[in-house]
Amino acid sequence: MKRIIFLILMGLLSIIMSACSSSSSKTTIIYPKEPPKDDLYDSSIINDESKWGTMNVHDPSIFKDGDWYYIFSTDVKVGGTPRAGIQVRKSKDLIHWQWVGYALDGVPKEAEDWTGATNLWAPDVTKIGDTYYLYYVASTFGTNQSFIGLATSKSIEGPWQDQGAVFKSQQGDEWNALDPNIVYAADGTMWMDFGSFFGGIYIVQLDPKTGKLMNNATPKLIARRSGADAIEGPYIIYNKQQKKYYLFTSFDSLFSDYNVRVSRSDNIDGPYVDFNGNLMTDTNVDSGTKILGSYKFDGNDGWIAPGHNSVLVDGNNYYIIHHARGEKDTNWPYLHVRKILWSDDGWPMVSPERYAGETEQQINKDEIIGKWEIIELDKNVNSEVTSTKIELLRNGKINTNDSKDHWEFSGKNTIKLYFYDPDHVQKGQYWVETAKIIPAWDWENWNPTLVFTGYDQTGTAIWGKMDKESK
Repeated sequence: MKRIIFLILMGLLSIIMSACSSSSSKTTIIYPKEPPKDDLYDSSIINDESKWGTMNVHDPSIFKDGDWYYIFSTDVKVGGTPRAGIQVRKSKDLIHWQWVGYALDGVPKEAEDWTGATNLWAPDVTKIGDTYYLYYVASTFGTNQSFIGLATSKSIEGPWQDQGAVFKSQQGDEWNALDPNIVYAADGTMWMDFGSFFGGIYIVQLDPKTGKLMNNATPKLIARRSGADAIEGPYIIYNKQQKKYYLFTSFDSLFSDYNVRVSRSDNIDGPYVDFNGNLMTDTNVDSGTKILGSYKFDGNDGWIAPGHNSVLVDGNNYYIIHHARGEKDTNWPYLHVRKILWSDDGWPMVSPERYAGETEQQINKDEIIGKWEIIELDKNVNSEVTSTKIELLRNGKINTNDSKDHWEFSGKNTIKLYFYDPDHVQKGQYWVETAKIIPAWDWENWNPTLVFTGYDQTGTAIWGKMDKESK
């Protein structure tokens, strides 16, 4: 009798242990909640800024003030004449955005006299002591008759007092006084990077007492492209963990094939190099590591010409903030916020989906088995890139045309995809794509999912999204 009871108890224990083992094979993933749904191309609200939300956002610059995130952006208005003065929005979660108003009442006189501009572009905000500094741009489109000005306020929402010119340029100058970004070096010194098209991207030290150029300061070239190739919208951050400065710039046409590239340096004033060690001042190569471009996942229209970004460093979290144009009608620019992850060798990796409140967390290997959509952000293809489909099988194989293709997963939420291609790979016989996985919201199929972002061994950014059929 005792033996029978013992065997029964052992059997129950075995069942319990098996159940525990089975339940531990999957983790409880905390997915973001459903965000506000897109209502694109809504011409009925064109004349009511309070309803714009993320619509009519161009060249967004972000600044966190207390519990609020503020976006300052270029004066644009689809289907009408924009009011001049720098648009301002705010949010408490980077998801729901509300209209604040205009920072300035039109184009300041000195800027108007110099450029003839009818609206203002590409603002950036910083704070020194108890004073907010708003940098703005006036320019004659297609020329380097440009003006970077400064306004100050004791409140992030104004009123703002114009302080006149910070830097000006005109025909014949090697630089263009456009797209200012204020950045602080690790030693606390204050700098401004700026530039566009004419001559490239420059950096110059500022006097924190005035917010203007230091006495006798001369701009230094940090990035350039050959001929009339477009480079603009510079934005620099310092990553304390990597002890490096990262320069983000936008390449090509803001109307069609805009794309964001990144490079890094040990010093704030360069030299900046990309993933492959190319100097950003070398006009003989197509430098810059592309991390964002036009794309389309299955199930919805894509996004065209994403670019002119700022970057938010919020504690240990990084976000890229940029505009993008809807594929259906590219006249309409919208605000996008995306989470940035970091590769093990210190390169920023942009999420393929817009931010909806997701957090990095431990993912179990079993969770990623299934069908995925893959996008490769080839820097040689800056038109819209569409996704392809693969399936990650439980046996570690990738369900493709080659039986040698396989995948691996490590405990750091890192996935490696091995694609056999002995005729094209320079080192070894596989294309190896290394990426990190994070929960996200699938804006195309309107459900939570998993995504990954990373690079192959040549520095081509790769994106992945778990297919809705796998959920």
